[in-house]
Amino acid sequence: MTDSNIPASGHPKGLYTLFFSEMWERFCYYGMRVLLTLFLVKSLLKGDSEASLIYGAYTALIYAAPVLGGRMADQFLGYRYAILLGAVLMAIGEFLILGGTESFMLYGMGALIVGNGFFKANISTIVGKLYSDNDPRRDSGFTIFYIGINIGALLATTVVAFVGETYGFEYGFGLAGAGMLAGLSIFWLGRDNYSAAPGLDITEAGMKQVGPLKVYQLISLGSLALIPLCYFLISQNEFMTYLLTGLFVLVAASLIRAGIKEGPMWRDRMIALVIFMLINVVFWACFEQAGTSLTLFADRNVSRDILGWTMPASMTQFFNPAFIIIFGSIFSVMWVKLDAIGKNPSIPMKFALGILQLGAGFLITLVGLQFADEQAMVPLLTLVFLYLLHTTGELFLSPIGLSMVTKLAPKNIAGTAMGGWFLSFAIANYAGGIIASLTGGHGDTGETLTASAGLAKYTDVFSTIGMVLVAFAVLIAVLNKPLNKLMHGVK
Repeated sequence: MTDSNIPASGHPKGLYTLFFSEMWERFCYYGMRVLLTLFLVKSLLKGDSEASLIYGAYTALIYAAPVLGGRMADQFLGYRYAILLGAVLMAIGEFLILGGTESFMLYGMGALIVGNGFFKANISTIVGKLYSDNDPRRDSGFTIFYIGINIGALLATTVVAFVGETYGFEYGFGLAGAGMLAGLSIFWLGRDNYSAAPGLDITEAGMKQVGPLKVYQLISLGSLALIPLCYFLISQNEFMTYLLTGLFVLVAASLIRAGIKEGPMWRDRMIALVIFMLINVVFWACFEQAGTSLTLFADRNVSRDILGWTMPASMTQFFNPAFIIIFGSIFSVMWVKLDAIGKNPSIPMKFALGILQLGAGFLITLVGLQFADEQAMVPLLTLVFLYLLHTTGELFLSPIGLSMVTKLAPKNIAGTAMGGWFLSFAIANYAGGIIASLTGGHGDTGETLTASAGLAKYTDVFSTIGMVLVAFAVLIAVLNKPLNKLMHGVK
């Protein structure tokens, strides 16, 4: 890497180009997601359950797509072309949703899924390749990059949420699409800044001729063919259950089988990894209520008046990225300090404490219920404290997950292990849609519930989730020693 690419801050110039590109891509993604459930319920007149299942299927596919997108970039497309292709597809997806019909929405979601698969998997890879393997700036660089992700999410859950609910959903989706075009422009115009990263160009295999087209062109056209497949899987989302369950069994079996070949220690570590994948599914299935049941709860049963201004319901999702930005650096310092004095919790205990806080967040709704007014509206502070606990829980669990996978897996199956970890997020998001479908604002016979009956149903489901999570956290804490034994020294 040349000296001209390293500014006074000590990080490669390319980091800041990628920072702003990713920030605007996350603005696009979260901008669409923050409005999705309310758009489905209020504009397309979907029932709560159907809207939640559509949302769950969409976000599940969003998390599954980078596994394929990363592999295509490694073998054929190169990272730069894959990201450009992904950015264009995501922008097209946002603008398709402006058509306003269910078909336009589903095709738009399909384009966003495929585009996200190419973009998300590969921009983080370029960040890593800006640094040599032993570069001490690497962790700091990824922390800066992670801040960009959360700034994008924060802007989306404030600006796009406000515009979409105040002026019309189409303006919110259009703004998200404009954000993606901004990210695309920054990535392309700043290409010289990250040009030193290896693997940017289309590979030799990607340039091979197949009939009238090259392989990378065939893959680009093939990616368009995946959009109708996503349309089908979202609209007929019952197939997702079989697809994701089958994939999980396949990946878990292949990981354990590969571990057995490497010896008893690796076998045990792979068993531990599969257990942590299941724990990860439970955490994120409940955490991801933010975009579905908690947003509908905010819309119907949370008093959002602040000094004469009413906060849009979708905008309540901004508490999570805001708290991440506030507490993220504090937590990263805290782990280092605890490690220095030998008090850093083990990985299983961090997972247990994270899930405990997630459960406590849901139980906050029972406190809010005590302060409900005559219109069955609970104070906004209910959601503030709920999201505060959810975010601190996330910081106990999320940042260590990827690092844990790289430590537990043998190098020859590291890619499969990471794919399995991302698959657990996909399963969690779909499971989250199923959980949200149980909370709906409708009774067992389909009638629309009154505000007070709806509040009772929401708090009943949320408190049940909270108690189950607390019990699950206690179980993981009890199993701390056996899990650590399976990990054979990984911390």
